[in-house]
Amino acid sequence: MKITKLLVANRGEIAIRVLRAATELNIPTVAVYTHEDRYSQHRYKADEAYQIGGDDEPLKPYLDIEGLLRVAQANGANAIHPGYGFLSENATLARRCREEGIIFVGPRPRPWTRSATRCAPRPWPWSARYPRLRAANRS
Repeated sequence: MKITKLLVANRGEIAIRVLRAATELNIPTVAVYTHEDRYSQHRYKADEAYQIGGDDEPLKPYLDIEGLLRVAQANGANAIHPGYGFLSENATLARRCREEGIIFVGPRPRPWTRSATRCAPRPWPWSARYPRLRAANRS
């Protein structure tokens, strides 16, 4: 499936970089922003921008998976890029995108569900025979 419109589910410099890359690839873009970020540059770099959350919620709306999916669907975005941080390593977002027929620009959810946290991914890569450095095998 080809990306026809990309929603960037992040803010600030991270969002600007993703928006710039999408623009260079001639992909129309959608930005989301909170009331607190209403004057942020990423809002103006996108082709379209929509406020998420209430006026008293500066960061929480960026973590609202269902809200982000609603914005994507309502505005014809068939892909979501989470940027870095916030939802970039969230298996639920990747899974929900798949369920809704939206492209998640990132890894599939399975590696995250196997490791559960960023701190505990070590046992399963070894059993899956992923390449690794010799020193990484030490306790």
